[in-house]
Amino acid sequence: MIGAALKKVLVVGSGSIAKRHITNLRNLFPHVSVICVGASGRMLDPAEVGASKTASDIATAIGQKPDFAVVASPAPYHLSHADELLAANIPVLIEKPLCTSVRECEDMDLRRHTAGIGVAYNLRFMPAAQTVKKLLDDGVVGPISTAFAEVGQFLPDWRPGSDYRKGVSARSELGGGALLELSHELDYLNWFFGPFFRALGVIRSAGNLEIDVEDTVDVLLQKRGGQLVHVHLDFLQRHPSRHFKAVGATGTIKWDLIANKVVLFRSDGSTEQVYADPNYDRNQMYIDQMIAFIDFVKGAADFESSLDSSMEVMRLVESIRISSEQSAWTEVEEPL
Repeated sequence: MIGAALKKVLVVGSGSIAKRHITNLRNLFPHVSVICVGASGRMLDPAEVGASKTASDIATAIGQKPDFAVVASPAPYHLSHADELLAANIPVLIEKPLCTSVRECEDMDLRRHTAGIGVAYNLRFMPAAQTVKKLLDDGVVGPISTAFAEVGQFLPDWRPGSDYRKGVSARSELGGGALLELSHELDYLNWFFGPFFRALGVIRSAGNLEIDVEDTVDVLLQKRGGQLVHVHLDFLQRHPSRHFKAVGATGTIKWDLIANKVVLFRSDGSTEQVYADPNYDRNQMYIDQMIAFIDFVKGAADFESSLDSSMEVMRLVESIRISSEQSAWTEVEEPL
């Protein structure tokens, strides 16, 4: 049975995603002790986060010998928290984004550790995403000339009942902003098509949300073969929108992430709905991600959302930032 050998799991952080991981772990594995450490250093009440128990800091939690850890603290702390755990030979699943800059990742160099590392880009675990990936890999609509990815939702609607201006997404010192918060799109595009060799980006803020980070990002990504991908990310749309479209030589693939369906448009004018599950429980992708990571920790499988693939996302982020600053195409840095 998956997880039968687990005894203790550590979750670092106390925000909404940390609480989701804690709840899922406790529901999946009732026998496992889930320990939580707050990212701010504040001692938490276990009932506050739903954990089995809490610890005052990571060093104390390491002393309890967790089987693995989930780092779900704000992005600027991801690497330092992960480094401390990996140094103790504890495998780590790091919430996205991996970090806030390429230089930060290179300076920390998590590769020097031998414990397993995964990064939580959970969209990869949606059956719809896997359907699109297979259609593309199988060349069902022929060579792709152009693709489009869009995500937009009004930031104050993300977590009703809380002040969005105090949340991680809205604060630059906590790694907020549309580019990092919505980097899921960059990850799945890299997974579908990567690597890209250059980017043209415009990062901006409409100013009406009263936040100190960007609320809108528009990007062109280009492959060496000439194929272009258009990307739009925003915190502004009152009617949530999340779509992907790939235009091929013999048809078009459309994926509606909110309706959770994939439609194939063929050159003869016919249409085929190749996947649809409007009742899909979106928490399931987090559960499937966790099970896949546990299999990885046990050595039973690879974990595709890796340190390397997440570094590729950060290189895209860096090139988009530079492009926006310089108002010019910028080449994506290649791995060392």
